[in-house]
Order: sequence, then C-alpha cells, then structure tokens
Amino acid sequence: MKRTTVFKTAAVLSVASLALAACSSSSDTTETPAAESPAAEAPAEAPAEEAPAEEAPAEEAPAEEAPAAEAVALDCKIGTMLPQTGNLAFLGPPEFAGVDLAVQEIEAAGGPLTMANNLPGDSGDTTTDIASQTADSHIGAGVTAIIGAASSGVSLTVIDKITGANVIHFSPANTSPELSTYADNGLYFRTAPSDLFQGAVLGQLMLSDGIEKAAILAMDDSYGIGLADALDANFTAGGGTVTEKVIYNPQAAEFSAEVGKVKASKPKAIALIGFDESLKVVQELIKQGIGPDKVPLFLVDGNLSSALFKDLPKDIMKGVVGTLPGAAAPEEFQARLLAVDPSLTEFPYAPESYDAVNLIALGMVAAGSCDGPAVAAALKDVSSGGEACSDFASCAALLAEGKDINYEGVSGPVEFDDNGDPSIATMGVYVYEANDKYAPALDLFVTGEVPSS
Repeated sequence: MKRTTVFKTAAVLSVASLALAACSSSSDTTETPAAESPAAEAPAEAPAEEAPAEEAPAEEAPAEEAPAAEAVALDCKIGTMLPQTGNLAFLGPPEFAGVDLAVQEIEAAGGPLTMANNLPGDSGDTTTDIASQTADSHIGAGVTAIIGAASSGVSLTVIDKITGANVIHFSPANTSPELSTYADNGLYFRTAPSDLFQGAVLGQLMLSDGIEKAAILAMDDSYGIGLADALDANFTAGGGTVTEKVIYNPQAAEFSAEVGKVKASKPKAIALIGFDESLKVVQELIKQGIGPDKVPLFLVDGNLSSALFKDLPKDIMKGVVGTLPGAAAPEEFQARLLAVDPSLTEFPYAPESYDAVNLIALGMVAAGSCDGPAVAAALKDVSSGGEACSDFASCAALLAEGKDINYEGVSGPVEFDDNGDPSIATMGVYVYEANDKYAPALDLFVTGEVPSS
C-alpha cells in the first residue's frame, strides 16, 4: 500500500470505529464497578472515625481481606483444545506458546494459585471428532476451563458439552457472530472480537482504497458465512457493490467453478475468507488470470499466513492486504514467546491466548475457587472497571489488597460484555512484503467498540 493510501485508510477507519459505538452498550456496564468501588470503601472508614476505641477492629477488617485472598490455596487445572492438526494447524504453535508462557509466569509469581497441571489437547477441525474427544478427556480430568478451539465451527460442535459440564469454554480466536448470543449458561468467553468488527474494518478498508466493486469468496461454515455477511453489509452500506458472493466447500478438490463465477462478475478487488484451502483458491485465481498481481486481494485472520503462500510464483503476494484481530505482539512479548517455542515464525492469536489464561487465573483468584461458574462470574469484574494492571503478578497483588482490577491485555483492553465478548477490541491491517512475509501497514491498528447488533 502506498503511504498516501494508508493515511487515507486511517482516517476512514477512525470514523468507522466511532460509528460502531452506537451498536454497543458496553461502556455503560463496564464503568459500574469503578463507580461503586469508592462507595464500598466508605463504610470501613466511618466506624474508625465514630468509635476511636474500636479503631483496632476497624483496622483489622481490611487486614483480614488481604490474608483471606492469600489464604485460599488453589490448585486449578485448565485444558487446551487448539489446532495441532487440521486446516488451522498453522495457528496452533503461537496459541500453545501463549498459553504456556502465561502458565509459566503464573507459576513463577507464586501466591495462592497453582496451574502447573494444565493439559494440552488438539482440536482438529470440523472433519474430525478430535475436539469432542479432547473435551471429554479434559472434563473427566476436572478442568476449570478449556481454552479453544481456534475455529468457530469446531467450538460450536463442543460448546454444549463443555458448558453443560459447568466448565468455562474460552476461545482466543473464535470470531463467528453466532457465538455472541449462543445459550452457554454464561460460561463462554473469547478474547477475539466478533466478526461484526472485522467485517466493518475490512469493508471500510476496501472503500478507502477506492474500490467500488468487489467479489467475496468465503468458506461454508459459521466463520466464513458470518464474516462474509458482515463484510457485505458494511461494504454496501458504504456505497460499494458486491459483484458476486460465492460460498464454497472448503473440502472441495478444486475451485474452478467458484473462481469462474467471480471472474465473470468483473470485480475490482476480491476478498477471500477461508483457512488453509485458501492456497488452492489463490492458485485457481492465478490460473484464471485474476490472481493478486492482476486484481487486488484482501485476506482475513483465517488465511493471513507467512507459510501458506510461500511456494507461489515469486512475489505474487506482494502488496496483498489482510486484517487480523488484536494488537501486534510487541517485540519484548515475542522474545518471551520464543523462549517458550524457539521455532515460532509468526504470532497470530498468541496475545489472545496469553490473555485468556491470565484472565481465567485472575478470575480464580478473585473467586477464591476452581469452580467454573464461580470463576466465570468473576471474569467480567477482573477485565474492567478497576485499577489497571497488565500481568498476573501485579493484578493478583492488587486483588490480595482487596482492590478491584482492570486487566489490560497484550491483545488489547478486552473488557467483557454480557455475552462474554470483548466490548472493546483492536484490529490490525497487514501488507505482504513477499510471499512468506507480511508486516503491519505503517502501524495501522484500529481500536473501537465492538458492535453487538
């Protein structure tokens, strides 16, 4: 992207993020704990002034609160259900590394909580029963929470089983809007925003680049259809025209017919929403003469990868733009991840995975329990409204002092709404510099309130 184009995009996206606030009421709910906190401290001070003789008991009451938090020794288990195999396996390593890093830091912090017994597990994809087997194993082992899956479609196959067992189901990467209002007993959470947000950002991004006619190719599952619909709605609302929206079977052997429909619609750009089958789709685009060197191509979080397109014709991906939820992983955080897994070459959803573990752990400390529903009830409180903190050790110390906290994550501010979704989120825009390398587009990241409708 040319520098002038990126600056134009930044201006448009700023307006878009403000517009999203009208669809969300999260700001009203997240401010409540902060407003109530001073009022909660007032009664403790009043007895000390009215009855000097009883100052010692009045002083002991707060003193009892800190030891009470520290005295509850918790040995809790979490399980992971992340892609070691399947069509999102390329996302697995950074997600596992984010989980392992958080657990290591929690253990190093000492204090009331032990999480050394976390249980790794594979999610596979929707063509297998691996996620169900993993969920059964973790539930049988007595976990408080299961982190995963990466795929919204996979999560939808096991969410009833997990939440029905009173276990927290917490995904670092699910983005399907379908999960926002799913009947989950208040036990489903995610650190990635709904695709209502990604669709809005991507639609405005395309419009700001002067694209008036675009085609959409999307995989046939809850993620692909949800994001395609969100993109379609936002792009057309901004004055654009969707020339063709093709929903394809990701298990198909080839995609000539689907790409043929797109080509016939004569788009000025193409948005491709998929997983690792996206390589075959791009190969077919190239074959039919509408590859990324001919027609601008936009990718999304499910196929933004440094490895997926590396063997395509040299530099054909150069200039391709993609969106990815979350703030870019800071270099210092990347270094900590590499100490856990030196083989990492990219970091999608590692911050969200790391934040998921920290939030669950802080919920455990705040609740003084490993019970799933009790921890779930504490998650909204520890994510918003109190004193800001950004790592487990400092947040846990504030909880031990009886203070309300607001965990500010590596992935962004989080702040859960009533559906367990982040009410405030960040979306990054990236540009391919080569087939096997993409980078932030001049640090263009959009932070705004996530629409709930």
